[in-house]
Formats: sequence, C-alpha cells, structure tokens
Amino acid sequence: MPEYEVSVDGKNRTVELTRTGEKSFAIRIDGKLRTLDIDSKSFDKPFKAKVDDKSYQIVLSRIEPEKELTVKVDEATFKAEIRTPARKTSFTHFEPTIAVRSKKPIRNSQTSEGAIVAPMTGKIVTVKVKKGEQVKAGQVVCVVEAMKMENEIATSKGGVVKEVYVSEGSSVSEGEPLLIIA
Repeated sequence: MPEYEVSVDGKNRTVELTRTGEKSFAIRIDGKLRTLDIDSKSFDKPFKAKVDDKSYQIVLSRIEPEKELTVKVDEATFKAEIRTPARKTSFTHFEPTIAVRSKKPIRNSQTSEGAIVAPMTGKIVTVKVKKGEQVKAGQVVCVVEAMKMENEIATSKGGVVKEVYVSEGSSVSEGEPLLIIA
C-alpha cells in the first residue's frame, strides 16, 4: 500500500491507500482499515465520499505535495498537509518470474470480523470472488504470487463476501486484509 504522512490541524497521521475499484479504495489510517468510495474522478470541485457506511460532502483547496491545503468535510474545515516519507534509493537485480502453482490451497486464518489476511508478502495475481458473492468453506478466493510461486488462498468458512480490498496486480504485505466474509 502506498503510505503517506498526513498532518490534519497539526496532528500527524499515517495513511496507507490501495485502489480496490475504479472509485473505491481500502484505506488504513493509523493502523485502522476502512473502505473509501468517492463519486468523482477529479478533486477540483465538491464531491461525495463514503467512508465505511457514512457519507460526507468534501471540498478541497488545490492539492500540492508538502503544502498546506484546506479540507472542508460537511460543515467542518481543517488545515491539512500531505507528506510522502523519504525513501532510500536502492538497486535491485530482477530475474524473470516463473509461475508455479502450489499443490494445495493455503488455508487462510480469519479474524473474528471475518477478514481473510495475506499469509505472506506478494502480488495479487487473481481475485476469484466479488462483493456480495456466496462462498463455501475451502473455496479459493484469490491467488498471491510470492517468491516466484503462485499460492491459492482459500477460505476456512463459508459465507457472503462483504468487502474485497485487493485487485489484480496490487501488492500485499503479510497480515494485510484481502477480503471480508460474513
């Protein structure tokens, strides 16, 4: 997930953002995961945003990295600044990837909220379910490529897919929620 340091009225927050659809995102603020849906592709005019199940009217001043901007959420106004953390440049030797399917699906642990989490750091190759879809215990819900192997991620229980936080091609970290089944 791309990570940003955000200051809102002088209070610093860590924000991680992953696109899960054309206008939807998984957003982690100070470690708490939420869903974000927006109704606009442009932020130069007022737009609506839905965080989890609550809707807000948003107005932003011009967004420039490392410069303060004004954010109006419904009737409340805040001063905010978006900073990207400094990262060291490193050189990596790349080798061609050989896709190999694992013999058995990885049984994924689910938290009490029904989150299926990534068992390893890797890249999402395939998402096999959609929000609202019924799944059975043991069903493969996505494939994660890690260390040149494709690993099928299966549910440990059946239910309905409530949220999908990843999309094909996105990177995931070990322990990061992939989807919610209830």
